This record gives sequence, C-alpha cells and structure tokens, in this order.
Amino acid sequence: MDMRVAAYAIIVDDDERLLLARWIEGRRAAWTLPGGGLEAGEDPEVAVRREVREETGYKVVVEELLGIHSRVIPGSARITASVEPLHTLRIVYRARVSGGSLRNERNGSTDRADWFTRDAVRELQRVKLVDIGLEMAGIA
Repeated sequence: MDMRVAAYAIIVDDDERLLLARWIEGRRAAWTLPGGGLEAGEDPEVAVRREVREETGYKVVVEELLGIHSRVIPGSARITASVEPLHTLRIVYRARVSGGSLRNERNGSTDRADWFTRDAVRELQRVKLVDIGLEMAGIA
C-alpha cells in the first residue's frame, strides 16, 4: 500500500471568508484547502506554511492542529489507476495570514486561489476535504 502524508490549512479572514485554492490535478478541477504533501523528513507545520505560500502567495502563522483525516483510496479510484491502494493522512491546521499578497500558483497542482464566503463555498465544485476541514474547525 502506498502512503501520502499532507498538511492543509483552514484560513479565515476578518470578513469570515475562507481561503481556497483550485486543484487541477484531479479528474476535474475543484476547490480545496491550501496545502499539500510533505517532503521527506519535513515537519508538517513547515510543510503547511510552504504549501500555502506556494499556492496562494500568503505567509501564514499556524495557530493550532485541528485534526488528522485518514482515508484509503482503492487502486482503481486513484488519479492514476494502480493495483496498490493509497492511504492518505491529511493533517489540518488553523492558520492566519501574516504577510504576502494573494496570487495564483504557476506550474503547480493548483491554478487559482481566492477568498469565499461560507454561502459561496457551498456552491463551489469542491473536494470533500473542504467540508472535513470546516467541520474540524467548528465552522461547517
């Protein structure tokens, strides 16, 4: 079984908007929490800060660990079909913007980043991780 460990952030601004990034590596584009896979030996908090910066342009301060979501994806359901299932561990943090400015990632797994009201989030094509993270943060 393959394994992927990733770190993501719930980031809400003063206007109660949620920061999301549009993921383009899947079967269809969908909005997700900013974040991504850990590099070998990388601390998860370092990884989430790096990934948020890459995908959105913002520097963030990690405030708290919200939870860890575990999922096993059958090989046939993976983005690239495989005989091996994929075990994903997704570490979700609450974070706040401390610097930088909004920009879109180039040549990465996301192509856009933006702020959304909770009502707007409900209308978006999004990955399940968004709802999982909002529930962990108590703002679903």
